[in-house]
Amino acid sequence: MSIKNKFEKWFYLDDEEETGQEQQRQEEPRASQEPPQQRKAQPRRQKQPMGEAQQAATVVSLQSVQKSSKVILIEPRVYAEAQDISEHLKNKRAVVVNLQRIERDQGIRIVDFLSGTVYALSGDIQRIGTDIFLCTPENVEVAGAISDYFER
Repeated sequence: MSIKNKFEKWFYLDDEEETGQEQQRQEEPRASQEPPQQRKAQPRRQKQPMGEAQQAATVVSLQSVQKSSKVILIEPRVYAEAQDISEHLKNKRAVVVNLQRIERDQGIRIVDFLSGTVYALSGDIQRIGTDIFLCTPENVEVAGAISDYFER
């Protein structure tokens, strides 16, 4: 079977030619009786790949497909937990990270690590409080803003 035949079968062109040939066979006896000027060109019917009945059967509600979104709350106590946070982001979950229970230098390292993770995933990281950050993957949109006034 040639590539052309495969494409014709794929796009239902093969069926169109068969129906067109059948119509010509039926019209040939009449056509020989009519003069060439009186013959009318028959519009070629195109077979649509999916009928409305088939199309209705393939409609799926988006609400049934989407999983429920989760927001994960994490208070890391050591730098090693940054990798767990990034796993949640890779699984398309938003994460709120509270760094109030960790040493400042380790907290900075965690924020740097998460900034790289969020950048690689085309997400976003925002500060929402004193030592509290919201990390979101690309499928989560954050609206609004928290003012930059924090007590220190």
